Amino acid sequence: MKLKALAFAILMAFGGAAFAQAPAAGAVATDKAAIKTDKEQIKADKKTGDKTAVAAGNTKLKADKAQLKQDKAKAAAEKKAAAKEAKMAKAQAAKPAAPAAAATPATPATPAKKY
Repeated sequence: MKLKALAFAILMAFGGAAFAQAPAAGAVATDKAAIKTDKEQIKADKKTGDKTAVAAGNTKLKADKAQLKQDKAKAAAEKKAAAKEAKMAKAQAAKPAAPAAAATPATPATPAKKY
């Protein structure tokens, strides 16, 4: 029974990271909630004296903390990119429109040849 619990915990710890490709709007909050749940589970496992479950919980906690770190970095990069894009859009809106250039032929007209 303990082996199945350990295998399940390891699968959940490393399998979850494979599915998370891009952080959603609430990814950081979700990661924080997962870490809190992990800590509570470890505390409960320590009370029962289940050492394998505590070890699996610590492994999952470590993986969740790493995921939180990645999601925080991605969120910060997205925020920075959005701010830069907004700044460029504001600069484009403030810039006066340039007058249309006069049409010029691609090649100059050549006079007809005299024979």
